[in-house]
Amino acid sequence: MDHRLSAEERKKQLVKIGLMMLRDKPIHDLSIDAIAAEAGISRGLLFHYFPSKRDYYVAVISAAGRRLLRVTKPDEKLAPEQQLREMLVQFVAFIARRRTAYISFVRGAAGGDDFAVEVYDETRARLTKRILTYLGTPEVGEHPRSREYLRIHAWLAYTEDLAIEWSGLLEDDRPYTADYLIDHSIEALHTLRKL
Repeated sequence: MDHRLSAEERKKQLVKIGLMMLRDKPIHDLSIDAIAAEAGISRGLLFHYFPSKRDYYVAVISAAGRRLLRVTKPDEKLAPEQQLREMLVQFVAFIARRRTAYISFVRGAAGGDDFAVEVYDETRARLTKRILTYLGTPEVGEHPRSREYLRIHAWLAYTEDLAIEWSGLLEDDRPYTADYLIDHSIEALHTLRKL
């Protein structure tokens, strides 16, 4: 039986290994040698699939962004307010579960890496548009310079930062539960929209 992977399967495998390793270390600390070893291939063969280290990092960061969007997508049969809550439940759980990788994603963007900034911005824009849809104003998603769009975009950053800081505390030291964090965030969203 031939166990060789197709080029597309090998690329997916290498990205998956990168995502797995991203749980414990920032993107720039991922060792190409360790990734190749985990895949059972040579470093040179990895560069056959990804022309440079940066190309590989772009593929991993892009996959991380897609994973976040997929994991936070609620059941479309739910009412809009329930979809918003479900998205936030998954968003907070994702950050808590993959805190190191998520911080790498955010800080990579904050550090000015062009590829990380682009993926982070695109992911944030898609989440913002989703939220605007749940709020019954999907048309605002087409106007990223509008007040309402900027307000929702900023609220998402607030919620994200709360989740990052909260998940970094030991469970006994957390001042509130994940449910309270989500309730607070939703209340903050509705308050902001009235300002």
